[in-house]
Amino acid sequence: MLNPPFKRLVSGQTAVSETQSPVFRSVAACCDPVGGTDEPAANGRIRLSDLDTNFFCSVIGTCLTTSELRKLMARYGDLQGVSDLDIHHDSVRLATQDAGVAKALQKALDHRHAPVIQRVSKIHATSELREFWEEALRQGEIPGAYWAVLMHRKATPELRSKVFGDVHMLSHLVGAANRADIRRLVALERENTELRERLDRQQARSHELTEERDNAVSKLKHELIHHAASPKGASFPPDEPELAARIRQEESERAASLIAVQTGRRERAEQAAVAAVAEANRLQEELEHLREHAIALGRELAAAEAQLKLNAGEAAPSAYLDSQLQGRRILYVGGRPSSMPAIRDLVHRHGGEFQRHGGRLEDRSGLLASAVSWAEVVVFPVDCIDHESVDSLKRLCVRQQVRYVPLRSAGIGCFAAAFSSPPAESPDAPDLSSGGSICRRNG
Repeated sequence: MLNPPFKRLVSGQTAVSETQSPVFRSVAACCDPVGGTDEPAANGRIRLSDLDTNFFCSVIGTCLTTSELRKLMARYGDLQGVSDLDIHHDSVRLATQDAGVAKALQKALDHRHAPVIQRVSKIHATSELREFWEEALRQGEIPGAYWAVLMHRKATPELRSKVFGDVHMLSHLVGAANRADIRRLVALERENTELRERLDRQQARSHELTEERDNAVSKLKHELIHHAASPKGASFPPDEPELAARIRQEESERAASLIAVQTGRRERAEQAAVAAVAEANRLQEELEHLREHAIALGRELAAAEAQLKLNAGEAAPSAYLDSQLQGRRILYVGGRPSSMPAIRDLVHRHGGEFQRHGGRLEDRSGLLASAVSWAEVVVFPVDCIDHESVDSLKRLCVRQQVRYVPLRSAGIGCFAAAFSSPPAESPDAPDLSSGGSICRRNG
């Protein structure tokens, strides 16, 4: 990605635009712009007013929620009936024109992302700051890391352009993925409807052809019976028996040919109908699979958002998640090392104990039996563990009467979703409230 053509706003250029929104027009009229550059902020961090104004839109839209921004901008105007988009546009504009608004935005951003800022303040090199951003990008902890890296004193223009580009492209990727899934689901439903309509038409046509064939065969049979029963000479002169025999033979051949044609058409129509039914069933199965996948992704996304809001202090801990994890020993087998710290923190935050076993990928398989005997619940991602380890793990769990839960993927969202919904809402959720026995076949 090319470096964005960012230019610093010249100090003192804070003239009020004639097209600015009337909601916040009074702010620029009553507050004089502050010229010059403020003194360095605490811990050597730069201020929002010192940052290139081209970053403001991305920072405000990524690092503040719409409700937080609306609450903050309500100090500067009446927001009744104003859309979130207009509030975002005016907040970006006022931040570039009014030092008081920029200071208020920085205070709100610093308060919201204080833990991340404190962690980043211990970094003293640009390379370490870049590694911190890449790790946060892999973990999905974007808002706080984005704000902390942009305002860090060791952030170079190249690093700021990189993190800006990463956030910009991430928004495109998320939107494109959602649009692709929706388009695929709509296309499958439309194709399924068209196939069913085509099948109905082919079945109706096949029925019509069968009736036409049966009527033609019946008519020909009646004609043959009539000719065979008629006395000699009634239809033909007595001196032309050969002509009568030839005519009967031609009629018989014509009837046989017509029967063969109708039979072939019927067989082809039946084969086409069978193929259409098979295709419709296949598409129906694929549609049901996609719906189940979409439902699973929705549960995982909801669980991930709940954890993000909990970390940000916007929501209370889930009572059901506490009841599933508090005081329980969780063994995680397989998975990716990069996801383990987040999953471990989630279990510890809700009062549980956590251990991990790498299966045949990292640890000796002889330690697996002792780890299973320690655990109350064993979880493993089916996409990040070998089949031999899965078979051995299931046998150990059944033998030691330990419940196991297979996960769709190794991400923290899938793990949180498996423990965040009751069994009636999520088939993968383990029911830890009852002490029922484990199925010998499926666990």
